[in-house]
Amino acid sequence: MKYDFDQIINRKSTHSAKWSYLKKIYGDEDVLPMWVADMDFKSPNEVIKAMEERVRHGIFGYTGIPKSFYKSVANWVKKRHGWNIDEEWIVFTPGVVTGLNLAVLSFSKKGDKIVLQPPIYPPFYKVIEKNGRKVLNNPLKFNGIRYIMDIDDLEKNIDEYTKILFLCSPHNPVGRVWDEEELKRLEKVCLEKEILVVSDEIHGDIIYSGNKHIPIASISDDMAMNTITLMAPSKTFNIAGLHTSVAIIPNEEIRKKYKETIDLIGANTTNIFGLVGLEAAYNYGEEWLDELLIYLEGNLKFLMDYIEKNIPEIKVVRPEGTFLIWLDFRELELSDEEIKDLMINKAKIGLNHGPTFGIGGSGFQRLNIGCPRSILEEGLSRIKNTINNL
Repeated sequence: MKYDFDQIINRKSTHSAKWSYLKKIYGDEDVLPMWVADMDFKSPNEVIKAMEERVRHGIFGYTGIPKSFYKSVANWVKKRHGWNIDEEWIVFTPGVVTGLNLAVLSFSKKGDKIVLQPPIYPPFYKVIEKNGRKVLNNPLKFNGIRYIMDIDDLEKNIDEYTKILFLCSPHNPVGRVWDEEELKRLEKVCLEKEILVVSDEIHGDIIYSGNKHIPIASISDDMAMNTITLMAPSKTFNIAGLHTSVAIIPNEEIRKKYKETIDLIGANTTNIFGLVGLEAAYNYGEEWLDELLIYLEGNLKFLMDYIEKNIPEIKVVRPEGTFLIWLDFRELELSDEEIKDLMINKAKIGLNHGPTFGIGGSGFQRLNIGCPRSILEEGLSRIKNTINNL
C-alpha cells in the first residue's frame, strides 16, 4: 500500500478530544481511548500540503466561499455516490450537528415532534430537546444479526405534531447501510405524512465491500424535494477539527428558509482551512480513501476473528459501513454500570457507553476501529484479559 496506516502518531499533546483529556473524561491517564468517531490516521498528504501552502501566504482574514468549493462537493457526490446535484443546492455549514440544529429551528416549533431511530448518535437527542422539541422514538429492530427499520411502528405513532425525521445513514452506531427497498418504504411514509427528512450522511464514504451508500434524496425527485442531506469530509479524511460541512437542499423554498436561519444566528462564517481541506480532500483524496477502506476492512476482520476466538461472550454486530463497531455484552449478564466500570477501571479502555444511544443501547458498547492495528490489538487484549478474569 502507498499509505502507512500502521504508523502510530502521538496525539496526547495536541489538545485532541480523544487523547488529551483522559484524566478529565475517565479519571485515569492510562485508559486507551477507542470511543469518539475520530481516526488515528494522518490525513491525506494532499490535504496537508494544501493547508501548508495556505499557511505560507501568511494572512488569514475573513474568507468567502469560492465556486471551486461547490464544484468539488458536486463532483465528489457524483463520483462516489452516483447522485447528480446542482452546485446551487449546496449550503455551507460549520458542522453536521449545526446542520441538524438549523433544520430544527427552520422547520419546527417548540413542542413539535422529531423522529429518531434509536439506538442512535447521542447528540441527536440534544439537538431536539435543547431546542424545546420532543423526541418521537421509532426504535430499530434487532434480529440478533442486523438492525432493520420498523416502518409499521413509524406509521402508527406519527401525528400532526410530527414535523421532521432525522435519518442516520449509514447508521451510527449499528453500522447499517440502508438499502433501496428500506429507503423507499421510508420515503412513502414521509411523503404521505409531509415529514421533512434531514439525513445525516457524514459516514457515507466509509462503506464495506458488498454494500452501497444511497443518498435518500437520490431515490426520486419527490424525495429530493423533501430532504436536507448533510455531508462532510470530516470522518472520511479525518479532518473533523476543520468544522466544515455542507447541506444539500434541492428544494429552493426549503433552502431559502434554511439559509435565512443561518444568517439569523450568524453561522455563515467560514473556516479558511476547512475550505482548503475540503477541496483538497474531495479533489485529490480518493486514492487515500480507497486504501483506507482496505485497511479498515482488515481491522474489521481482525476484530471479528479475535473476538470469536478469544472473547466469545461478546457478540459483534457486523457493520456494513462506518469505522464504529457495536458490541453486545449482554451474555455477561452485568448491569450497564458494571460493564462501564469493567471497561474503564479494569480493562483501562474507553468505549462509548451503550445507554447514551437511547432505547436499545443497554448492554452494548461502541468501539472505534479507525486506528493502527497494533492499537486495536492492544484494546482487544485488554478486554479479553479483563473478561477472562471475571
